[in-house]
Amino acid sequence: MLRQIEGSHAIAESVARCRPEVVCAYPISPQTHIIEAIGVMVKEGTLAPCEFINVESEFAAMSVSIGASAAGARAYTATASQGLLFMIEAVYNAAGLGLPIVMTLANRAIGAPINIWNDHSDAMAVRDSGWIQLFAETNQEAADLHVQAFRLAEELSVPVMVCMDGFILTHAVEGVDLLDQEQVDRFLPPYEPRQVLDPEDPVSIGAMVGPEAFEEVRYLAHLRQLDALDRIPEIAAEFSEMFGRDSGGLVRPYRLEDAETVIVAMGSVLGTIKDAVDERRDAGERLGVLGITSFRPFPLEAVRQALAGRERVVVVEKAFSLGMGGVLATDVAMAIGTTTLHTVVAGLGGRPITRTALLDMLERARTGRLATLSFLDLDEGVIARERARMATVRRSGPFAENVLRDLGRPREDQA
Repeated sequence: MLRQIEGSHAIAESVARCRPEVVCAYPISPQTHIIEAIGVMVKEGTLAPCEFINVESEFAAMSVSIGASAAGARAYTATASQGLLFMIEAVYNAAGLGLPIVMTLANRAIGAPINIWNDHSDAMAVRDSGWIQLFAETNQEAADLHVQAFRLAEELSVPVMVCMDGFILTHAVEGVDLLDQEQVDRFLPPYEPRQVLDPEDPVSIGAMVGPEAFEEVRYLAHLRQLDALDRIPEIAAEFSEMFGRDSGGLVRPYRLEDAETVIVAMGSVLGTIKDAVDERRDAGERLGVLGITSFRPFPLEAVRQALAGRERVVVVEKAFSLGMGGVLATDVAMAIGTTTLHTVVAGLGGRPITRTALLDMLERARTGRLATLSFLDLDEGVIARERARMATVRRSGPFAENVLRDLGRPREDQA
């Protein structure tokens, strides 16, 4: 049924209809509304049987999820930003143990400086942990991806992280067609755990593995990710056939049929990019978009096929590897080989990615003026002032404070 609903509440209802048996939570914006809503459902008895556990930290939230999943329960949690970093040891353990936990990551910037707004730096920090990472473009896709995530996690015995842009999606109220309980039950079978802790048949998990076997264990975890490259599109196709809409999959092409320039991106920014591409298409330019839904495992072959023969590829991403460049762009470059690749870092710390800025970027790409690595709407004046300060003052203080002071003053050309 189509309803006007906040993104967080849509996720809460979708997760509830997946019948989790243990939900553990520690609040951190912008994921808090998801867990709050699930907590209300458990308290009212509309989600039962389910144990809702308030824990003392994000590390505890993932640790409880590990214990619950290892004991044979369908487990769910959610976090964001620094909360994900706080649980990072347990995040790796969950993947290493092959536990089918589902977690919502409400993407938010990592400090310092402190910033509560959206970018993808939190997800990038754990991209090598062994979790499947699926990125949602819209709240509709986010709701659908959670239902698919439980199916995928339990079939492959691997944890799945559904990434949705904090505030941009989590707090947006828009129309979402939520599946009812009967539909979810039809798509998601009852949980039958592969491994269960049984006092009558005790085993140990998380054993120490030395050099003689650690490489093989890690390779097996890699193979699970490769298995997911097959199952993700198959599950998405089954979902589409059953419910009549496309959600999920590995990649989502848009107007690629004759595109000379293709913009690659993940998450909610795809909507704005598509608007900009439509405008330039109307002006006669041959542009297209490739949305990446599955960031881990990365669909190298699907990306390679989609971008083959293009004149240029522009990767717009909400993350940045200091000292290197784009994170998504590195994977795309591996896929495409010799095609000219440009990385555009955008939206860090929640900075708006506007259609005007995208149109200007596309014009620079068309005319050959787009640098290999660039930052959308970067204030060059602020950068120049701080670099000049660093060159003349031995200890100029923290970057963030200096930049904030500069932004609080009128620019020299306006004084």
